[in-house]
Amino acid sequence: MKDPVAAFHALLENERLAADSVQALSDGQRERRLMFGERPLCVAMRPQLLTSRRYEQAVSAAEGVASALAALEKAVLQDAELRRELGLESEEERLAMADPGFKFSSPSVRLDSFFADEVRFVEYNAESPAGMAYSDNLTDVFKQLPVMKAFRKRFRGKFLPTRRRQLGAMLHAFRQWGKSATPVIAIVDWEGLPTAPEFEMFKTFFEEAGIKTVICDPRTLEFRRGKLYAGGKAVNLVYRRVLTSELLARGDDTLALREAYVAGAACVVNSFRAKLLHKKMSLALLSDDRYQRLYTPAQRAAIRRHIPWTRRVRPELVAQIARRRKTMVLKPNDEYGGKGVVLGWTVDQAEWEAAIEVAITESYVVQEAVEIPRVPFPVALDGIRYMDLAVDLDPYLFNGRAGGFMTRVSAAALLNVTAGAGSVVPTFVVEGPA
Repeated sequence: MKDPVAAFHALLENERLAADSVQALSDGQRERRLMFGERPLCVAMRPQLLTSRRYEQAVSAAEGVASALAALEKAVLQDAELRRELGLESEEERLAMADPGFKFSSPSVRLDSFFADEVRFVEYNAESPAGMAYSDNLTDVFKQLPVMKAFRKRFRGKFLPTRRRQLGAMLHAFRQWGKSATPVIAIVDWEGLPTAPEFEMFKTFFEEAGIKTVICDPRTLEFRRGKLYAGGKAVNLVYRRVLTSELLARGDDTLALREAYVAGAACVVNSFRAKLLHKKMSLALLSDDRYQRLYTPAQRAAIRRHIPWTRRVRPELVAQIARRRKTMVLKPNDEYGGKGVVLGWTVDQAEWEAAIEVAITESYVVQEAVEIPRVPFPVALDGIRYMDLAVDLDPYLFNGRAGGFMTRVSAAALLNVTAGAGSVVPTFVVEGPA
């Protein structure tokens, strides 16, 4: 099969086709409100093109690691000493130990990876994996690009929608929860966030499926007479986009959601139990040989192959971490959006040692760096220019089964759209010549 990437780039050599595609990408994103704050979600002119073989490799890797994480969660729930390793606050632990009412504490998750020769997972988003509605709407824009239409005349393949899988996972949890026959959804996160357009996209999608939906700030929820209310309307299925740590930081202002959850008055997806493995220490508990007994031989093999060496930052590791600056990453145990992450090879030794001093007094993990693939991408900047961009591949999993990806590309080594770095691009699996 001819190289699909080379074929896509060759199509962009047609100046009219390229110009029309740039305009269609700009217009399509504006019409669909595909913005993160003031920035368009995507300026890259092609999707991530995965061969069927690499797609299957990514799916196998994600499901193998997800199986190990499920085993870890089971062990953590039964072992208080193991829970202490995660660095939970007391209220986080209280919420995590409450029964969510359904089997999978995180019906939808995202594993963030870099896929060079091998898939290597560096983050586990167990609480509230974002980006699905953005990616699905961006896919619809890409389907209409003249260059994409021309490409699909030469190659068979498929995009991978995720919104319907998210809704399916939520409804599956709701049926297991079983305290009402009719779901009424509340999408819950802070008012005024730059991600607000995605909440509106999900609201539209849920309502098109016939489910009443409201968007609300957790501070406006009320829990009274055994029911949870959003804007005066009783709701029973919470699509929780707000993170536990942020919720707890607001104290009693967010008590209604927490108390409704503990009382079993609302099906909350993802549950507060998700917090256990959302901590970055979860990957340390996977990769540390001391905990091998928790996993089956197949799970141990998946861990060895796909999880980089990760440990909690402890005094006895300081000398090793300082010495290995160029191959190490420091990460807060409980942050998101790239906050507090220090890539050793991007700072000098003095900065690195200062970061270690912070890490040793707070809750941090250190992780071995993995190979970050950089590939040429056509980018819509004053026409089209090619840039070598770092690219990740982040599988979504729904009840343990892989179903679609978020892919980000960036000139920076830290790929995070929240932090202002890079673009989201759809993923297209190339199945063969047309």
